[in-house]
Amino acid sequence: MIFRYASTPKIAGGRFLATPTAARALANAINNGNLAFKTRIIKEVERLDAIAGEEYGDARMYWIIAACSGIGWGMQVPPGTVLKIPTNLSQVRSITG
Repeated sequence: MIFRYASTPKIAGGRFLATPTAARALANAINNGNLAFKTRIIKEVERLDAIAGEEYGDARMYWIIAACSGIGWGMQVPPGTVLKIPTNLSQVRSITG
């Protein structure tokens, strides 16, 4: 699994998950068409951690959606925000290390 706050935060190559470098790599992959994703418009009272829980089975993976959507690290975003939700975590893993 891919976790932001894992007990072993280093991944292959010595990089850390959920760092600005990993977030930038995911955003670049989305923008370059190298990461499969679906879109979802956030509704009032929805939070990124709850959406990550629905999509990935783990709320701690909210940072992946945040990074891909270009919205920073906050879990609460305004209604109407378009989220880019990666559909293949193997691709995310290969991009982040």
